[in-house]
Amino acid sequence: MSGYECYLLLVIPFVMSFMQSSLADPFPLSASVLTFSANVLNAMDVAGEAPNNCNLQIPFSSLTVDHSLRVPEMKPSLVRLCKDLFHKWSNLDESHFFAERVSGGITNLLLKVSVKEHNGNMVHMTVRLYGPNTEYVINRERELQAIHYLSAAGFGAKLLGVFGNGMVQSFIHARTLEPLDLRKPKLAAEIAKQLSRFHQVEIPGSKEPQLWNDIFKFFERASNLTFDDHEKQKKYKTISFKEVHTELIKLKELTGSLNAPVVFAHNDLLSGNLMLNDDEEKLYIIDFEYGSYSYRGFDIGNHFNEYAGYDCDYTLYPNKDEQFHFFRHYLQPERPDKVSEKDLKALYVETSCYMLASHLYWALWALIQAKMSPIDFDYLGYFFLRYNEYKRQRDMCFSLGKSYLSASKTGHCIALCVGVDQSVL
Repeated sequence: MSGYECYLLLVIPFVMSFMQSSLADPFPLSASVLTFSANVLNAMDVAGEAPNNCNLQIPFSSLTVDHSLRVPEMKPSLVRLCKDLFHKWSNLDESHFFAERVSGGITNLLLKVSVKEHNGNMVHMTVRLYGPNTEYVINRERELQAIHYLSAAGFGAKLLGVFGNGMVQSFIHARTLEPLDLRKPKLAAEIAKQLSRFHQVEIPGSKEPQLWNDIFKFFERASNLTFDDHEKQKKYKTISFKEVHTELIKLKELTGSLNAPVVFAHNDLLSGNLMLNDDEEKLYIIDFEYGSYSYRGFDIGNHFNEYAGYDCDYTLYPNKDEQFHFFRHYLQPERPDKVSEKDLKALYVETSCYMLASHLYWALWALIQAKMSPIDFDYLGYFFLRYNEYKRQRDMCFSLGKSYLSASKTGHCIALCVGVDQSVL
């Protein structure tokens, strides 16, 4: 079964319910709808139960949009795409369509596309263009399997259509957070509450954690690259992949001893994947392309690493008090003052150890992107920033984890501050 077939079977029930929810819906199904019968393409393998003998539909276009063009040059392609997906707009001329770039991460490109209808009504959408070659680091089938269930639970934008190299979603009227926003106490508490709720969403299918499978897949790809650029190749050759592999094995063993809960994790909760409507004080978690079943501590530790931003200023990593503030609102969203010291310490150790895994994950990811991505970003330099930070934190975190495990076996309490520099944890 292809990725798009899996996708269509999984997301259509949500899309249809959304489209039928308003008589004033500006997105009627176009002539380019794909229809699959649930008893022909069996979704049971990947999505649990689906209604029998029902036709499932979603607006689909085979058109693609060139990711490398400037927005004004993209506009004709975006207009054709909108008309192909949403037949109601097929007679509008190009002057009714407007496009602007709202986000340019280091994986995808997000555009705000607005359409002025004949009656003067303005409809806003988000067009998400997948970065070229991102299939090397992103499992699109896994992402699209989850999107229906997460949307139904209130996370992310509503899906409106799919096309050759991206998707169209409802536009969220909110601002994208900046790294410095993450440490604001009130906002950190809300992120913790939302993440706690996110981790409670059940995605049908295997609950097997994918973290180490993904990391070792990244390792295999990252350790067998060749760069045409001489300077890049020279820098790449300085990496000891034997050393990196040894670190992976040791860290996998340590984290495996912690028995961290397995949850459906976002795995990429950086500031750019959080949006806030300041007037309504409403927070949105968006973009689930790296989502998978994984370990609770990894999702939280990865989020803490993102306090540093793309510049990797790890002096911004939350201190112990800031982490405990987050943990309290994560563990007991309604009664954060009731969280026990034992639970706080356990989650602190878990997060500190999995924080190391986050560095290795994104370091290896960056090497693959350095080879595959056309986006103007120093991915190779990013590898060294993440890997060097891993090595800087490694001994302290390993000592913390081993001390905790040893104390747990003997039944004694452990003072987590002993022997650990809290200014960097």
